[in-house]
Amino acid sequence: MRMKTEISAGGVVYRRRDGQLEIQLIEDRFGRMTLAKGKMEPGESVEQTALREIEEETGIKGKITAHLNIITYLYEHAQLGTVQKEVHYYLVEAGEGQLQAQVEEITGVAWHKPTEAWHLQRDSGYDNNNEVLRLAYEKLGIEVEPVA
Repeated sequence: MRMKTEISAGGVVYRRRDGQLEIQLIEDRFGRMTLAKGKMEPGESVEQTALREIEEETGIKGKITAHLNIITYLYEHAQLGTVQKEVHYYLVEAGEGQLQAQVEEITGVAWHKPTEAWHLQRDSGYDNNNEVLRLAYEKLGIEVEPVA
């Protein structure tokens, strides 16, 4: 039996406001800090998926400025058994839109100073997002202390 692969996409959303860089983090329904992402729909490219999911979950339209990483992991699905999940992450510059959490999916969404976002991710985020955020910061020219 062939393992099912599920593809999702999302990103690290950033903006410059009054000369300051800000990073968007969402709080999921489990109270963890994370990045906007979601499942690819038929006919979409991974880039389209990333931008659609970010807009659906946070209300912000964006444009991709760089590819960051692809995270893969396995999880158990009640009907499908073991599923290989592949998540494509991009660096996304925020455009228009009002910050608005998609209440069905997430608890909240907010902009943070880069150091604050890094600490929130490190303290209450998912470990596999540490590298994604680190790569985003590298591309944005932000220095962060390594994860212990």
